[in-house]
Amino acid sequence: MRRSLRLIGSLILMVTLFTVLFTFAMFQGGFVSWFLFFSFLPIFLYHLGLLLYPMKRWHVTRRLSDTNVRAGGKVSVTIQITRKVPFPLYYCIVEEIFPDTLMDIYYRDKYNYVNETEIPTFARRLKKILFPWFKRHITIPYELNRLPRGDHTLNAIRVRTGDVFGFIKKEYTFPVKHQFAAYPSSNELQLNERMSSFEQGTTTSFSPQMSQSNVVSGVREYVPGDKFSQIDWKQTARKNEMMTKEFEQERSTDTVLIFDAYEFENINALDFEGAIEMVLSLLNTLQSHGANVGFLSIGNEVIYFPPHKDQKKQEGVRQHLTHIQPARERVFSMALDQEADIFNNRPIVMMVTTHIDDLVRQSLKKLKQRMGTIVVILVRSTVISRPTEDGIIDQLRYDGFSVCVLTERELMKSKIEVDI
Repeated sequence: MRRSLRLIGSLILMVTLFTVLFTFAMFQGGFVSWFLFFSFLPIFLYHLGLLLYPMKRWHVTRRLSDTNVRAGGKVSVTIQITRKVPFPLYYCIVEEIFPDTLMDIYYRDKYNYVNETEIPTFARRLKKILFPWFKRHITIPYELNRLPRGDHTLNAIRVRTGDVFGFIKKEYTFPVKHQFAAYPSSNELQLNERMSSFEQGTTTSFSPQMSQSNVVSGVREYVPGDKFSQIDWKQTARKNEMMTKEFEQERSTDTVLIFDAYEFENINALDFEGAIEMVLSLLNTLQSHGANVGFLSIGNEVIYFPPHKDQKKQEGVRQHLTHIQPARERVFSMALDQEADIFNNRPIVMMVTTHIDDLVRQSLKKLKQRMGTIVVILVRSTVISRPTEDGIIDQLRYDGFSVCVLTERELMKSKIEVDI
């Protein structure tokens, strides 16, 4: 409505100027007055054509180089504008309208800001001024870099144009929608392994050599990626489906990784991001060591991915970590108690959290009664003193839990050491 009123006002102004000059030429007469009138006539016709020029008929498209990138990466974007009528335009301003999710940027040294009261933000903006004149095709390339984690949607492109004198200004917003995702970054981990006792001896919990054991404990269904030499042909023929041998150490690597996606008072946003990166890093590292890793995310919704070696299911975990946001309504310890049945026959449970209280400690003690090993990884900044939490950590360690505390000092290292 406002844009239409502005165009009507410009039209009235141009008609008024034309009428004044024509009236002056008629009453004054002479060469000078008619020269002024005919000199203004082309300008009047151009402005009239610009007023009637249909910008909304332009064909505006956007092309992305990639729709899945890692947090901190970049996406090359190309805006293409095509117009059928080559009406001369003195200038054209093309503006990309960015969503709020892109107003933050990814800092590779982001944990340097964990003790700051305000994390630096960045007002992402793209405005390109062009001088198209008679061009029918206009191309504007640019890059989106230092992308933050999450799902992002580019919804619209705004185009402005006008005349040289500023009498006429036209604007139109083209709805051009594109979606892309920046999945969490991961770090290189060094797992300091604890010793675990098995029926046939003692070995490390996540040793890559565990699959070389010759002690068969049972059979299971064949999973893509299992060695061909481990297929049990007798059981395969009996059950008419592919079965593979399961070894004592191989069964011991069946692990469930829990992610506490709850937000508590005084949490730093970087703590939550660090916990997400730690979860993805642990999944990648444990699977590279031959462990079957299940994933349980407890937050606004409870999502469970059973232990697997399927790349498609692993992609599902990564997508979940891409768009997850901290929850506030429920209590983590209650949700953990409700999901206790998932951990049956899981000798190893690892939990990544940003906060530990007495309710969580009690839930973990209940869980330990039916589990072999529980490892707690706490990601927290040093900006806030937490003496109560420190006391709970000491109690957990006294009760036989393995607790690894990661602060910004550890998270900024090129290789993070984790005790398991």
